[in-house]
Amino acid sequence: MINLLGKRTRCLLIHPKFSPYSFWNFVDVSKIVGAKYLAAPLGLMTVAALLPQEWEIKLIDTNVEPLLDEHFEWADLVFTGGMLPQQIGILDIITLSHQRNKPVVVGGPDPTSQPNLYQSADYLVLGEGEITIPMLLNDLEKGCKSGEHVSSDLADMTKAVVPRFDLIKFNNYLHLNIQFTRGCPFNCEFCDVIELYGRKPRSKTPEQIIKELQSLYDLDYRGHVDIVDDNFIGNKKNVKTILQVIKGWSEINNYPFYYGIETSINLADDDELLQMMKDVDFRLVFIGIETPEDDVLEKANKKINMNRSIIEATRKISSYGIIVNAGFIIGFDNEGDQTAQKMIDCIQASGICVAMFGLMYALPNTQLTKRLKLEGRLFNEFSIFTDNKTQIDQSSSGLNFATLRPRIDILRDFVDVLEYIYKPEHYYERIIRTCLNLKIDYKHKHSFIKILKNLRSFIRITNQVGFNRVTGKLYWKMLFCCFLKNPTALEWGISLSAMFIHFYKHSKFIIKLTNQQINFIKKNGEDIYNQRRLTMTNSQIIN
Repeated sequence: MINLLGKRTRCLLIHPKFSPYSFWNFVDVSKIVGAKYLAAPLGLMTVAALLPQEWEIKLIDTNVEPLLDEHFEWADLVFTGGMLPQQIGILDIITLSHQRNKPVVVGGPDPTSQPNLYQSADYLVLGEGEITIPMLLNDLEKGCKSGEHVSSDLADMTKAVVPRFDLIKFNNYLHLNIQFTRGCPFNCEFCDVIELYGRKPRSKTPEQIIKELQSLYDLDYRGHVDIVDDNFIGNKKNVKTILQVIKGWSEINNYPFYYGIETSINLADDDELLQMMKDVDFRLVFIGIETPEDDVLEKANKKINMNRSIIEATRKISSYGIIVNAGFIIGFDNEGDQTAQKMIDCIQASGICVAMFGLMYALPNTQLTKRLKLEGRLFNEFSIFTDNKTQIDQSSSGLNFATLRPRIDILRDFVDVLEYIYKPEHYYERIIRTCLNLKIDYKHKHSFIKILKNLRSFIRITNQVGFNRVTGKLYWKMLFCCFLKNPTALEWGISLSAMFIHFYKHSKFIIKLTNQQINFIKKNGEDIYNQRRLTMTNSQIIN
């Protein structure tokens, strides 16, 4: 057997493919701007940095390039892993590795949450890699041919490594990612972040973040950097410290990057923080709004969103030049007949164009899953995906439990909201509202080459939506409105128009799947649907 801890060990890292039907699979948009996929695999780049650096390491992202026999022939050891929507891909990679007699290491959020599903792997690395990868390497040194390496300890982020950004081709992606903090201080019942990473935010030092930014800078990357923290402002004091340092570094380096984050809605409460983010050139924020109904939020323990105006919060953030994207969920226990309309009103009035609207899903090990199991309402103890065309994300695989409100009513509301918010005239109405609210003073300036690429993208977008019988008039109306009233927001108007190409296509696909479920329930009844859901996929149930 090859010495797997030898200096010339050849390690193949494989990032599993996300379904092309997913909400976040912006393949059509990526092609317009000359990229292949939304974001690079930060997790595996971090794993690469935790491995012995004398190894030969190759990273294959199957979202941007094919996985070939020659990759396996080259490798001594295979690493893979990922999230729940990548489950089928992870299992396929295990099988492919074994067919070629290659040992495979598996880790990441879904294997950590459901290790029983991945027992076919030679080595399981569960929990945070900073803790468990050294355990794996220790076993490899001893010659162990298999093992499960698990720890509930949380990593000291002040000792985190710089990801191996050099292993990818930047042009393949719309943006690159870094991480500042793990953990979230809130206690939402349906969220698995606090189960995986804890409720005490753990942050890297300012020096570490600058080192990562400098690494990207030295590799000649410029443009969008997404900070993938589940809640960027979990510790506001630390955030303000890091923003001051990033501002100084950015000024010296002529603002090479602009940023996006995921955070909580209380960002709108802090003008000082918003101004600091504007000074560093933050342009995008994703917020988990979930629902505008306070009584629903209270039962789900998402109290941070209660007793506030979503519309005012969105406008406040937009006034600092920051686009608000948001997640919404339907399927909470105590929703009512007006839930769908309230959701529509909230999304339209706030102008949120990128509205990730999905069905409630009981993720493994969450408080919600534990409660539903005690109540005898959970369909399966484990989240097992078997069909990558219908089991994609919470848009297609939600409500994995017996609902209190009639399931057919929830599904009908789901369809009604999707049809409304991604109807062309309603979407373009939100683009205009968003663009008119933006007050832009961006620091990062595009290079001449980037300007040429943007011009090419503009021509492609205009050809697709400007001369389309469905969107043509809406597109030109939006352009003229932005040009006359807020010309600095024109680039965003064009970008959001490009994203509509994806959202319109995705919403039609999800609506079709959902209507199939509705028709089955109308014909056979909810009890039969629930009984079949215990052992079958959505596609198997309705066929």
